[in-house]
Amino acid sequence: MAATAVPAQDVPPPDRLPPRGQVDPETVPRPVTRVQRATEAIAIDAVLDEPSWDAAEALTGFVQSKPNTGFPASERTVVRMTFDEENLYVSAVLYERDPRDITLHSLRRDFPPGDADVLGIALDTYLDRRNAFIFGVNAGGALIDLQTFDNGRDINIPWDGIVERAARVHDQGWTVEMAIPFSTLRFDPEREEQTWGVNFLRRIRRRGEDSLWAPLDGRFDVNRMAEAGTLLGLSGLTGGLSLQVKPFVLAERIAGDASGNGTGNDADAGLDLYFFFFREMSLDLTYRTDFSQVEVDEEQVNLTRFSLFFPEKRDFFLENAGLFDFGDAPERGYRLGAGLEDFQLFHSRRIGLHEGRPVPVLGGGRLTGKVGEWGVGLLNMQTRSTSTLDPENFTAVRLRRTVLGNLQLGGILLNRAITGGAAADQYNRSFGVDLHARLWQSLIVQSYIAGTRDGDGNGRASRVSVAWRDRFLNTSVMYREIGDSFRPEMGYIRRGAIRHSHATIGVHHRRVESLWNELNPFIEVHYITNLASVLETRTGTAGFMTNFREGSRLTLQYNDRYERLFRPFGVLGGHEVATGSYSFREGSLDFQSSAGRVLSGSIGLSGGGYFNGTRRSVRLAAQWKPNYHVTFDASIQNNRLDLGRGPFTAEVYSGRMDYAYSTTLFGSGFVQYNGVTGELITNIRLNYIHAPLSDLFLVYTERRHTDTGRVLDRQFAAKLTRLWSF
Repeated sequence: MAATAVPAQDVPPPDRLPPRGQVDPETVPRPVTRVQRATEAIAIDAVLDEPSWDAAEALTGFVQSKPNTGFPASERTVVRMTFDEENLYVSAVLYERDPRDITLHSLRRDFPPGDADVLGIALDTYLDRRNAFIFGVNAGGALIDLQTFDNGRDINIPWDGIVERAARVHDQGWTVEMAIPFSTLRFDPEREEQTWGVNFLRRIRRRGEDSLWAPLDGRFDVNRMAEAGTLLGLSGLTGGLSLQVKPFVLAERIAGDASGNGTGNDADAGLDLYFFFFREMSLDLTYRTDFSQVEVDEEQVNLTRFSLFFPEKRDFFLENAGLFDFGDAPERGYRLGAGLEDFQLFHSRRIGLHEGRPVPVLGGGRLTGKVGEWGVGLLNMQTRSTSTLDPENFTAVRLRRTVLGNLQLGGILLNRAITGGAAADQYNRSFGVDLHARLWQSLIVQSYIAGTRDGDGNGRASRVSVAWRDRFLNTSVMYREIGDSFRPEMGYIRRGAIRHSHATIGVHHRRVESLWNELNPFIEVHYITNLASVLETRTGTAGFMTNFREGSRLTLQYNDRYERLFRPFGVLGGHEVATGSYSFREGSLDFQSSAGRVLSGSIGLSGGGYFNGTRRSVRLAAQWKPNYHVTFDASIQNNRLDLGRGPFTAEVYSGRMDYAYSTTLFGSGFVQYNGVTGELITNIRLNYIHAPLSDLFLVYTERRHTDTGRVLDRQFAAKLTRLWSF
């Protein structure tokens, strides 16, 4: 980008900060600002030449949360706001001593925000001090937008809003200008004068620095609205649009030996409808839903006796997904012993997918929002039959309520039923209640009780955990029990028929202005028995993690493991671990360099005992970002095992290229090879955003067996969507 002079009005007054080290983010008063109505039209061009910007209050005095909590930001930042009948306008000048140091790696929408210099804004439009809309812009004008709930406990990354923005680099840094339509946001239009929560983030990637207008401790992010500032002065707002309609048309060609129907052409069309009513409710309806534009799953090597967890990638199910979370939910900054990859009662990949292959979705709907003090989520989806599968209906009902400020209670009901064919009327139901409490800012208590019911009987699961995390100490204890008849067929469970106890303690020692920004030694123990209290797994871990000032991370771990097998299990096709008791030890080293560099990467080394043999694993990954248009990724995972009958290996190789011609035209290519299955998978995607939230996708996917050259699956799809708002 060419450097240009910054207008004179962009130069801020001197920041009024106490001497360095005197700000405590947890005790300093929260800032307040008042916005004024614009007196003329605002052009979104990153040139702040309108008189309204001169009249707007300059927000300065940003304070670091990382790496040196409480210290003034290393560079000046000036934010201003104004508004009119349709938009909230935000501008910022982000000063840099040398603009050549600005980190910009991508023009892609929803770019990785940790890899770049970013200006972020968080808006708590209901002033509930818990939930927010968040928008971030980098120096190339690329946008990331998301919703967060419960102070960042749930994050809805796939949410997209219509936002006009512009950015430019000049000889004093870079400037951002944004227009956020009020129709993109949700708020109470009955209030004549609005009072919102607000905070601003400035990220300087090369220094690993985050600074905020409303200061936060380093263990929190800008989505923590409980400590945000306050925005006054918005008035006369009429609310958002009530209806959005998004049809699509699709043409595809399918071939391959595993396609089931041979080679053929197909065409389809469908419709998504979004309706916003009352103050805090939204209804999403979909007909003949299609996910052909979604990226393929990444191949994984399974060295355990349990099923693998694959994350959801389809935007329709990712939107508002956090509301339906029930199970071993994580909490940022805490080690809780189990996560959603261990158990979740509702896992949306059960809908429209079978063994990783798409199942046609007829349609469905989702209702989410608040009714009084209750958070409500309703979902119903219907799949169509295939040559091997009967049609099914999936229903989810979720309720949550926050009481006493910090205690969240919830319940969930799920039903999966076959609606046609010989097995019609077969069903599986899941239900449960859960609790999440935060006390004294640092203490959390989590618990759930869940059950399942089907034609074969009833099952249950339960958990309770208590954890404390402050600036220095990180400790938790957890106990959970999964019954042998517990079968959540709309969810995911890694391991059943167990009693699982976990305890951990660690410390976080921060070092101000040091190469080692934080030192984190810890120990933890997992103790897992069957339901007869016979020990099956015991793992003791001693670990050490450190974050370097510029963003790199080093992790060392040593594990002492005991495993008792009551039945053998297969490893990588043809190899088997016999029943019996095994004690073995293993160690690992993982290093991740700062993703803000042009060339970054990671290395993971682990090895030691593996049941009655040995294992050695090497993981290498590299990323090269020569400019903000193109990114290259490559990774290798190699595993060498010996179970006493000679060594054998398993490896996965992958390569990826992402290209962004502009903020509206993107392409990507992804290739992965699984040495265990001998399959080569190719995925090529082109995405053109031809209008706000309207896309053209061209997608080619192929799965080929390398030994025989046989094509297992091949698909080419062209999909066009268009959003209309009313």
